[in-house]
Amino acid sequence: MNTVNPTRELAVFLRTRRERLHPGDVALPARRAPRRTPGLRREEVAELAGVSVDYVTRLEQGRGLRPSPEVLEALAGALRLSEDERAYLYDLAGQRPARQRTARRTPTADDEAGPLARLVADLSPLPAMLVNHRFDIISWNAEMAALMLDFGTLPPEQRNSMWLCVRHPGLRGFYRDREHIIREGIADLRAAWAAHPDDTALSSLIDELTSSSEEVARLWALRDVKVNARGHKRLVHDAEGPLTVAYEVLAPLQAPGQRLVIYRAADPESQRVLDAVVRASPAARPRGSAVSAPG
Repeated sequence: MNTVNPTRELAVFLRTRRERLHPGDVALPARRAPRRTPGLRREEVAELAGVSVDYVTRLEQGRGLRPSPEVLEALAGALRLSEDERAYLYDLAGQRPARQRTARRTPTADDEAGPLARLVADLSPLPAMLVNHRFDIISWNAEMAALMLDFGTLPPEQRNSMWLCVRHPGLRGFYRDREHIIREGIADLRAAWAAHPDDTALSSLIDELTSSSEEVARLWALRDVKVNARGHKRLVHDAEGPLTVAYEVLAPLQAPGQRLVIYRAADPESQRVLDAVVRASPAARPRGSAVSAPG
């Protein structure tokens, strides 16, 4: 099972982040001698972070070190990590502050029902759905069902937006920028994977996706880390044609780990298409149930 091995993952993550940088990215003078490996040298990272070269080497070799928050902060600065990558680094090292770890706990069944499901329905006519950190689809409204598919017809284990994007044949052409959408989703799942190392359902999902899709396996190996909160998706509805939606992802304070996803038409033509989608699908109706994944 693709469970988190923090020591190994920390080693590989630090190495891949080092290899993506160049001296000019961190205001180091370029050397005339050719570089035998991509990116910064370990000596350069050690200098930027104020630690020894031996320490960086042992970290990248996975030799059981547990860096302090101060060292992690120095490494994050040296490697120019984003906020999401920085949180990922802290999670792998087991050094995330307690209040932030609580905010990323695995939701319970009680979290996944009730007022938030009613809020999803109340957001009509905007397409909306409630997901958890694994992208399990907990509840949805009629507009989201009309736009994508009626999730209520699927077995509960398939009600997962990443699984659907990668494996459901009916959604194969739904995303015009499919690889970009998958890459963003994988970067988000990787952040959740480190934040929830004991979530066997999440590990099983990642195993299934990486073993069944060469594309997912290749993108997972890039170790991108990014929690997606806002953006655009270019879609193609099978009956009404192309449209672009702007999405917002909101994190309810009362349900840590859950996300409220809301779509809006990005332009007048997309609004026309979205209106037609909803009008043409009278059978779509608000439905939803808590996903009860094993583990």
